Amino acid sequence: MTTTSPVTENRTARAITDGLEPKNVILAVCLLLGSAQEDRLVGLAWAVHAVVFAAVIPVAYIKYGIRAGRWTDRHVGQRERRLHLIPVIMASVGIAVAAMVVLDAPVQMTALVVAMLATLGAILPVTAFWKVSVHTAVAAGAIAILTVGVSGWWAAAFPLVVLIGWSRVALRDHTLGQVAAGTALGCLVAGGVFECLV
Repeated sequence: MTTTSPVTENRTARAITDGLEPKNVILAVCLLLGSAQEDRLVGLAWAVHAVVFAAVIPVAYIKYGIRAGRWTDRHVGQRERRLHLIPVIMASVGIAVAAMVVLDAPVQMTALVVAMLATLGAILPVTAFWKVSVHTAVAAGAIAILTVGVSGWWAAAFPLVVLIGWSRVALRDHTLGQVAAGTALGCLVAGGVFECLV
């Protein structure tokens, strides 16, 4: 019988954590929902808009913070530091929402970005005392949104959330409770807000 060595397990967990990190999931859900719009080009244009404010700007800010010594890794593992980061991301996403409302973006695309903002708003107060998993919250929310907005078949992608949760626990970045809470929060808040708005 062969067993997986800790080194191999950690490399696998790291690859999953990094490959399915929030910015990549946000990119995917925006492009998938955008391409499902009645006017695909308009949908994809708004998807790019959402990606810029919900992923590109936050990642740039995180990289700046690493260079400035505010945090030590791109996942911002220190709970206290997340309390400073999340409001910045919320401001960026809030600007995206305002532009989408003013410029009459497609309802589903606006609902997607509002759902992102609502999820961040739910994560922030919890982060004051507990490090809920943003990885699983974003992934679960994305799958819930695609299930409602594109096809019920997207629910079959839910095992990816379990895989992401495993990677976060295996790397000791989160406890099982934290990844479960992130999953529930993403499904209920992001999925619920999106469904209410569309």
